[in-house]
Amino acid sequence: MARILAITNQKGGVGKTTTAVNLAASLASLGRRVLLIDLDPQGNATTASGIDKQGLKKTVYHLLLRTEAVADVRVISPQGGYGLLPANRDLAGAEVELVQEKEREFRLRQGLEAASADYDFILIDCPPALNLLTVNALTCADAVIIPMQCEYFAIEGLADLVNTIKKIKARLNPGLVIDGVVRVMFDTRNTLAQNVSDQLKAHFGAKVFDTVVPRNVRLAEAPSHGLAALQYDRASKGAQSYLQMAQELIDKQEKSHHG
Repeated sequence: MARILAITNQKGGVGKTTTAVNLAASLASLGRRVLLIDLDPQGNATTASGIDKQGLKKTVYHLLLRTEAVADVRVISPQGGYGLLPANRDLAGAEVELVQEKEREFRLRQGLEAASADYDFILIDCPPALNLLTVNALTCADAVIIPMQCEYFAIEGLADLVNTIKKIKARLNPGLVIDGVVRVMFDTRNTLAQNVSDQLKAHFGAKVFDTVVPRNVRLAEAPSHGLAALQYDRASKGAQSYLQMAQELIDKQEKSHHG
């Protein structure tokens, strides 16, 4: 069965989509079967995976509304080599349409049930808000990965997110855990960043990934070409750091299987 990871942070602009796309490409390049789910109506993970979101007839929206199955919605990232459940603006409508439905928090979980055995990892790129889409992601995930910029307000936002995760765990998904916090857009010359990084380690201990993702021009440029950093410039620090993080995830998963 796939390990389902929700990549989430309520703050926008913290590298969620960058992390989702680059982890998917890195895990795929390391021989894992990967499905990336774009659960953000902006559809940035879809574009960064080399898929034209305007031209899509079927998206994750249709999976949530139960009109299509995973196999009908899934496309393959042409360069990334992973499966993608794409998104576009239609997804914003799902919120409104699902509000009245019974078990609306479980739509994604139910939709993925049949496909889980086909993958090693399913990654969900969540929207930067605590809405019904994010709740669906957290209800179906085994674990959460939190990308974080090491800056002053980040710790505050993190407390809110941890509370939300606790609520979902209590009410909807008792198995949910925080798999890890990943430090992204990291500037080693910045004293504040170091301080916040130390605070994170003090608070989360071993849950903080060893991998630190630096601020990197190549990482920022890659999505406009519809590529992960790995395909855009494999030698770049950004690409290498996500490869390293993917390996950490694989090691973690294997350890838990044997442990």
